[in-house]
Amino acid sequence: MNKLRYSIQLNTLIPVLEGISDASFIDDADGICIWCNSACEEFYLIDKDDILGKTVNELEGLGIFSQSVTKIVLENKLETTIIHENKAGRKLLTSGYPIFDDDGNIIYIITTSRDITSLTSRDKRLAAINNKMLDVTQIDNMEVPESNAIASSVSMQNVMTLTKRLANVASPVLITGESGVGKGLIAKTLHEEGVRADGPFIVVNCSAIPETMIEAEFFGYVRGTFTGSRAEGKIGLFESAEGGTIFLDDVSELSLNMQAKLLRVLRDRVITRVGSIKNIPIDVRIISATNKNLRDLVKAGKIRDDLYYSPNVAPIAVPPLRERPEDILPLIQVALKKFNEELNENKILSSDALTVLLKYQWPGNVRELENIIERLIITTDARIITSSQIPSFLREDAETNTNVNTDTSLQLAMEKAEREILTNALQTYKSTRAMAKVLQVSQPTIVRKLNKYGLTLSKSE
Repeated sequence: MNKLRYSIQLNTLIPVLEGISDASFIDDADGICIWCNSACEEFYLIDKDDILGKTVNELEGLGIFSQSVTKIVLENKLETTIIHENKAGRKLLTSGYPIFDDDGNIIYIITTSRDITSLTSRDKRLAAINNKMLDVTQIDNMEVPESNAIASSVSMQNVMTLTKRLANVASPVLITGESGVGKGLIAKTLHEEGVRADGPFIVVNCSAIPETMIEAEFFGYVRGTFTGSRAEGKIGLFESAEGGTIFLDDVSELSLNMQAKLLRVLRDRVITRVGSIKNIPIDVRIISATNKNLRDLVKAGKIRDDLYYSPNVAPIAVPPLRERPEDILPLIQVALKKFNEELNENKILSSDALTVLLKYQWPGNVRELENIIERLIITTDARIITSSQIPSFLREDAETNTNVNTDTSLQLAMEKAEREILTNALQTYKSTRAMAKVLQVSQPTIVRKLNKYGLTLSKSE
């Protein structure tokens, strides 16, 4: 490497990158660290002198970090963001930004890292990733889960731990949470992880069945019970779930009379078909779900407290997506992969589109996120989905509900550094050709960059 160019780069980049609170590195084209700021010592628990001059392979071998973003950038020649760990197990969000010469060869890789281990609030999470050149198809160390049971956040990890613990017990389970949070997925996990996995899994939307028909649908009826009934009678949904699980979604919509009959099923494990007096024993696990506040409904007399607060009912509360922002990025990954495969597409999100999606409050939770991703894939003609394709209401909400300081974003820092490099070179060299030679880019590139920043030579060539 040309020593003079090396000196110019460091002299101008150091004050810029030292001013960023993130840990910052400069690696050369061979993956050798040629500079790092003071924050690196705190983030990676190692002295700067032990970092400088070492290759990323050596640092990986020492366990300084679990994966090198620089290696990924050198392989793919793309801006990349990963989540990895330092040797103390702290989670770090690290972005790598390649600097190219005029021939398309990488000269430097600038990386920044931020500790996201304890981030739980939306603003902190966004501050860690906003304005990074982030493409969900390029986060190489994040496996795309096979289901939407995303549990990157502590709150969802707790939910999934409780779900797996309850999977093999016989107690009825009540799942609460806002519409679209994934209560159905939790119910299915309870069934599939338990001893009844080989039995049927019957899903019932209680709000979709007319009140006059719900008892017959639940418990069945005998022949001749009412006009229009089947001559041979009909078995109900509970009998159909024998040996398996019945999932009663929107169970709070049941009338008090129907709640009393459901309580009997829970207590005695028998059902009685409409028009009959014969009790039929059943072996069915009952899982219920509601998006309503049960305490409020009990106080209002709309829910029987002996049904939903009985000791044998285990509760699972699923938090809304806005309270677990760590899950948003992997959920976007899953949805993008899912709908690309279903629609035979290969769409990706631009960094600005991803930033908007990460800022949005997602009042409709996971269901809304999936619908938006599917809509974007269907309605976008180009391969890259940009923020302009995102519905205006979503963009406006994202802008209104977040307040992220972008003054220290990587893009702005890079532009500031580039301007200072050119300004420094202008003071030393008196021609754009000399500047191009030292900075190892073409002379037209230097002219274009000078025009971009409004810089001029002190005298003509």
